[in-house]
Amino acid sequence: MEREQNGLTIGAVAKAAGVNVETVRFYQRRALLAEPDKPYGGIRRYGADDVARVRFVKAAQRLGFSLDEIAGLLQLDDGTHCDEARELAEVKLADVRRKLKDLRRIESALAGLVRDCCMSRGKVSCPLIDTLQKQ
Repeated sequence: MEREQNGLTIGAVAKAAGVNVETVRFYQRRALLAEPDKPYGGIRRYGADDVARVRFVKAAQRLGFSLDEIAGLLQLDDGTHCDEARELAEVKLADVRRKLKDLRRIESALAGLVRDCCMSRGKVSCPLIDTLQKQ
């Protein structure tokens, strides 16, 4: 499907990509997706390449890439820049690992506070509230 008279409407692109129309428009405003010319008195038409691009953006978002990072990945989407794409993925992976480490620390702290709260039933002060007030 190419951008021709019988191409896809923005609604059809959104449906095919599993997003809503506002998402397509948002991607256009962020320059992640080109906005086709609007013929005089007509409506904009999109092609299958536009659907694929929206799907690419959504897939990259699911992997945790920001829209700015996705814009960089889209510059590499011809498939010949594997080293550059790998470097971006390595940076993202390091970021994910750092966040997981932080989440494990938070989990441990909260588990301890919950345990302390359970052990202090009947006491006047709550260990969780006390800890937060001391921070």
